[in-house]
Amino acid sequence: MIKVAVCGANGKMGKEVCQAVENDSAMTLSAKIDIVGDSYRTIEEAQRYCEIDVLVDFTQPKSIYENAKYCLRNGISMVIGTTGLKDEEIAFLKKIATDMHVGCFIAPNFSTGAVLMMKFAKMAAKYFDNAEIIEMHHNQKKDAPSGTAIKTAQMMAEAKGSFKAGNCEEFETIAGARGGKSYSDIQIHSVRMPGFMASQEVLFGSLGQTLSIRHDSSDRKCYMPGVLMAIKYIKANPKFVYGLDNIMDDV
Repeated sequence: MIKVAVCGANGKMGKEVCQAVENDSAMTLSAKIDIVGDSYRTIEEAQRYCEIDVLVDFTQPKSIYENAKYCLRNGISMVIGTTGLKDEEIAFLKKIATDMHVGCFIAPNFSTGAVLMMKFAKMAAKYFDNAEIIEMHHNQKKDAPSGTAIKTAQMMAEAKGSFKAGNCEEFETIAGARGGKSYSDIQIHSVRMPGFMASQEVLFGSLGQTLSIRHDSSDRKCYMPGVLMAIKYIKANPKFVYGLDNIMDDV
């Protein structure tokens, strides 16, 4: 039985994770951690009173890095769904996890459909020289661009060094109109608006044709199969993993 703690347990995602864990016969919910509600206030407090094999974190970008360092240094495997970690922070967490032989699973998106969208985008990147990403989220999301957009651009960048072939020399009459330039010159445009939950569209273009690959999430329950998959995988494989795409073919 995998003993799971949830950090951010009283948030929208945290509540869904708690319910999913309680409904899975291979797991038990050993601790709820949150600054509000009937929960442990800190990971340290929860660890004093509960056994924790894996901690799932869906909190805030400002707290996830410190949470992760504490867990990994204290022998608690992690499944991280909070986005906003910088590349150098991810690299440092990988080092700690490797040195301590503790599992650390970071996924920008736990929706299996979103992961397939990223995989399809990586496949298409080999055949198109121009591409941009538009990601759309609710207006309470604090980080931009989304972790999913960043991960998608990273995967596409493995195909070629630039996706702006043939573009003319550009200038912006309004700063930021062309979005942010990411890996391999892929422009990422972030939309924050009520009515959206999480959507992403990857646009490819070449002479005489365009290709659009889009994924939409309409309910947070779509993330739960991926979260449970990650918990089981990291308990059995105590190592560092970045992205659900790395294990979907193995489970």
